[in-house]
Amino acid sequence: DIVVPDLPVLFIAINPATGSAKSGHPFATSTNLFWRLLHESGLTPRLYRPEEALRLPEDGLGLVSLVDRPTKAAAELRTSELRAGARRLAVKVRRWHTQTIGLLGLTLLPFVLPHVDEPGPGFKRATFGGARVFVLPYPSGPIRTYPGSAGKVRWYRELAVLCGRTPADART
Repeated sequence: DIVVPDLPVLFIAINPATGSAKSGHPFATSTNLFWRLLHESGLTPRLYRPEEALRLPEDGLGLVSLVDRPTKAAAELRTSELRAGARRLAVKVRRWHTQTIGLLGLTLLPFVLPHVDEPGPGFKRATFGGARVFVLPYPSGPIRTYPGSAGKVRWYRELAVLCGRTPADART
């Protein structure tokens, strides 16, 4: 976990990919756009490399996984693991006084907010552990619903604006 008290944004990943777990760094696979999306959206002032993940709190960001077990595909996770992960996450969010959680993938929504009917990406009216909830498209490049960086960055920019950050294209 990469988390400190009072983070403006705590990103919630589903679980580590096997390639990232082997490298020891989050979002280290070549098809994952996480670091690029953070920068292009204005959430970070520079482009991070996966091995710099521990520096995220310097920019008011954190990162945890709902489930710690690495898998090749998130579909390999059991429902019981995801539910247990959501219970642990609620404790972390309350304990660390996180302001906003950014769910990295729409598949997390039914586990984090199971009784809320607000589908799709974006800001949710419901809170989780006292934090605002913002759902983002999963940052992997091959996701067809939100293809490539262009299909995803809009949502990351919305989160940046919600958190008072200036989107990258407005800084130049």
